[in-house]
Amino acid sequence: MMAGFGRGTRGYPRSRSRTWSWNGPDRATLGIIGVICAVAGFFALGIVLGPVAVVCGWLAMGRTWTWAGDRPVPALVALVLGAIDTLLAVIWLAGVATWGGAVF
Repeated sequence: MMAGFGRGTRGYPRSRSRTWSWNGPDRATLGIIGVICAVAGFFALGIVLGPVAVVCGWLAMGRTWTWAGDRPVPALVALVLGAIDTLLAVIWLAGVATWGGAVF
């Protein structure tokens, strides 16, 4: 019989470990990058580095917002410090706008 037309009847099974391709840094590296961005954001460019730290932390947590389960510590630190950094940068920008450019 020629049911498979030369290719076999079972075909090619999918990989059981990963079904998506991931070409980039792994989760641990993203967590460390996020922590570095969050700490650097407290000193310079907080409005840019804060959201970058939040995104890196979120990606390092596996793209979930759930706090249950075992989460890597650098990812959680990057997420929290990035959020604080972004909030402080927004408050600072609002203060600069209301005070007419003078920061005391």
